[in-house]
Amino acid sequence: MTGKETSALVDKGPLPKIVAINEKGTALPNLEGQPSKSERGKALRQVIAAFIANIGTINTGLIFGFSAVVVPQLQAPDTLIPVDESQSSWVASLSAIGTPIGCLLSGYVMDNFGRKRALLLTEIPMIIGWIVIACATNVEMIYAGRILTGFGSGMVGAPARVYTSEVTQPHLRGMLCALASTGISLGVLLQYTLGAFTTWKILSAISASVPILAFVLMLFMPESPNYLVTKNKSDEALKSLAMLRGSTYNLEREVNQLQAFAQKSNQKKKLTPKETIQALLHPSCLKPFGILTIYFMMYQFSGVNTITFYAVEIFRDSGTTIDKYTCTILLGAVRFIFTIIAAILLRRCGRRPLTFISGIGCGFTMIGLGTYLYFKKSWEMADPPIDPVATWFPVACIFLFTITCTLGFLVVPWVMIGELYPMSVRGIVGGFTTCMAHTFVFIVVKTYPLLSHLLERHGAFILYGCISFIGTVFFYLCLPETKGKTLQEIEDYFSGRIQSLKKSKQLEAEGKLCNNIKPQLLTVEKNKLLP
Repeated sequence: MTGKETSALVDKGPLPKIVAINEKGTALPNLEGQPSKSERGKALRQVIAAFIANIGTINTGLIFGFSAVVVPQLQAPDTLIPVDESQSSWVASLSAIGTPIGCLLSGYVMDNFGRKRALLLTEIPMIIGWIVIACATNVEMIYAGRILTGFGSGMVGAPARVYTSEVTQPHLRGMLCALASTGISLGVLLQYTLGAFTTWKILSAISASVPILAFVLMLFMPESPNYLVTKNKSDEALKSLAMLRGSTYNLEREVNQLQAFAQKSNQKKKLTPKETIQALLHPSCLKPFGILTIYFMMYQFSGVNTITFYAVEIFRDSGTTIDKYTCTILLGAVRFIFTIIAAILLRRCGRRPLTFISGIGCGFTMIGLGTYLYFKKSWEMADPPIDPVATWFPVACIFLFTITCTLGFLVVPWVMIGELYPMSVRGIVGGFTTCMAHTFVFIVVKTYPLLSHLLERHGAFILYGCISFIGTVFFYLCLPETKGKTLQEIEDYFSGRIQSLKKSKQLEAEGKLCNNIKPQLLTVEKNKLLP
């Protein structure tokens, strides 16, 4: 080895202990001291934990889809509880009033009582709410039930995502955190399908079984190891990891990493109210909170929940000859299928590309739908009226909108709630974020009838499309890529401890070089001594 080669090695760090030389005379590094146990835990255990934690999110989908099928039934001539247009809008939107309150409470419960207890408590108001709706004899009881179910829906959002992000490893985290969005889409599909064949009372009784199942199964799950470490319960964190990773996994190594990071971030002591406020106002918290709040605002005003909550009415008014309930069921199925696809793509493509697909796709499809409705109105006002043509076009716009929206908007920001925030206040600020998200849901759902009167339906959809395009510009400029990053790396980035989440070309090259090194058998030429 030349002097220059030796100098280059020294500059890169200490030399590894040489224990063998391959047949080309190249020194092989010492593998002694490296962990003998697996660096990846049992994937199935993490998947099961994530699935159980996200059963409650199916209930959120049931709440979203409920108004789409119950409002037409309540407006029917033979209804048990007749409602007018104003009461219908309250039935659709009242769940979103209780949701922000639940979001705020969930953050406090998560950080003070644990992620598991938060997930257990959230199911109780949902069970009670569905029972109240099933037993309703007047519209006020439906209001009360919707508020209770919305309150529970708000409580489940942040705990489900935070728990999932903390019990899974980086290579699985993105895909499994997307289970919350998959659960919501499944709930919408179930509600659309069952609502086409049953009355809203039976539908409410069936819906109550979901939070009951979630409560029972969550009793058998461990607490988040991250949370236990911050509460100085390292032994319990070790047991929790053993349940989540398996016996062949290097448990001590991960616990040590969690302890070291908690110590570095000063998370192992209980924060005083003053320290909590300081943590919430720190750039590591404010920056991601601002990004996600604007993300939720932009994506809600793209019209996603207008389509979800008023699907039957929108299909009816689009002029299509296809049965409106059949269209609604197919729409729920498409949303569910593409949520699963989005969860898979999230692991492969990352957060930013999927967000761009949603922003651009939602913009074009909403403007396309609004343009068609504009011409449809002019055809109806003609003398004599002209029969609508190309009635497949508005249906295609709605389905394409749902596909593109699902690939990014319905998955990415919810996943990032469990990724972007500092551990010390992750529960509280996660609750704040879901609170803002559902506040925007309420505003959009409640104002849609008003917008449809002020701007008419075509104007409302064109407005939604323009907002999607504006949002895409914001996402391009401000949204970070967190694919494959540990929670510690993400927190370090927003805290300013590292400048970028992107790996430098030098680090990537070194990583590829290390991955290409294959151990070789010790081969020594004849009459040559071992070093």
